[in-house]
Amino acid sequence: MQKIVIAGFGEVMLRLCPPGKKRFAQSLPGALDATYGGGEANVCASLAMLGSESRYLTALPENPVSLAFAAELRGLGVDVSHITWNTRGRMGVYYAEHGAAQRGSNVIYDREGSTISLLAPEEYDFDAMLEGVNHLHLTGITPSLSENAYRSTLTLARKAAERGVAISCDLNFRKKLWKWRPGTEPRALAEECMGNLVPLVDWIICNEEDASDVFGIRAEATEIEAGKLNVDGYRAVAEQLLTRFPKASKVAITLRESISADHNNWGAMLFDRNAGAFFAPVDARGHYSPYEIRNIVDRFGGGDSFGAGLIHALYSEEFSGPQQAIRFAVAASCLKHTISGDYNYSSRAEVVSLMNGSGSGRVAR
Repeated sequence: MQKIVIAGFGEVMLRLCPPGKKRFAQSLPGALDATYGGGEANVCASLAMLGSESRYLTALPENPVSLAFAAELRGLGVDVSHITWNTRGRMGVYYAEHGAAQRGSNVIYDREGSTISLLAPEEYDFDAMLEGVNHLHLTGITPSLSENAYRSTLTLARKAAERGVAISCDLNFRKKLWKWRPGTEPRALAEECMGNLVPLVDWIICNEEDASDVFGIRAEATEIEAGKLNVDGYRAVAEQLLTRFPKASKVAITLRESISADHNNWGAMLFDRNAGAFFAPVDARGHYSPYEIRNIVDRFGGGDSFGAGLIHALYSEEFSGPQQAIRFAVAASCLKHTISGDYNYSSRAEVVSLMNGSGSGRVAR
């Protein structure tokens, strides 16, 4: 593995879930399972567990809940020494209710007034935060929180680009967010803001509908709600993204077919500007053949585990080729669906084992 330091900037939240697949009405009053989660934090945690050097950048209030989060991430091997601690604001909360069968999962956000949404770019020491960093990972979630969070993300990206730091960005459109400019529809605000951020990006990551939601770039003959994807149509999506954003060299798109909340088909495409499209998983004949994931434990953080797997692979000696990189990323994110919480507690060896066909779930003795 090359000596690469990968930083992620964004908001982390306290995650509260009913145990198992209960509904809130069944669980409250009563106990909820408390963990932490946030797109960029999830990526940094997964990267560290895969063996990469990662650094998490955020703004938090200095209180016992935030300090417990920093201690958890530090324990996983993530550098948390550049977190911006402030007396204003709070740690956001998200309530997640797991779906089952034909009942979908649901998320309720309680994140208004979070520290990262309040701080202006001038309140960070971005130069110190980027010291020694080779790669910066961003998402479309943090800019959606507030004008200050958007400005801070854009300022950090510009500083990283000026330093020659490679940047990846997961478009991550959230329709419940992007409401900080009254009178502007969320999709229009997302397109405007991400249209300023993505030109700075080297690797674009998105799911099967993000490009459509943010930039109006759609795959033909795809019905997202029906769980029917025209996989080949995503080549054209990637080509259009690379045409619009000439700095970018790669587009990675996860391809989720939702048969039910418990049963998803899962795969992805990596489109390299110079080498074309690569799909994973593939069968013995080289044809795209997605993982059938049944009895899903927790799909939250699945896209983040994919992003982490892709970044880790592209900087590794063994998996840096586009076909191997996308195979590694999809296998890593497939395993995440078997793990509760936002983080992907999967090792590099476990990912490689699944890549090599060991997906039976047999006991390792």
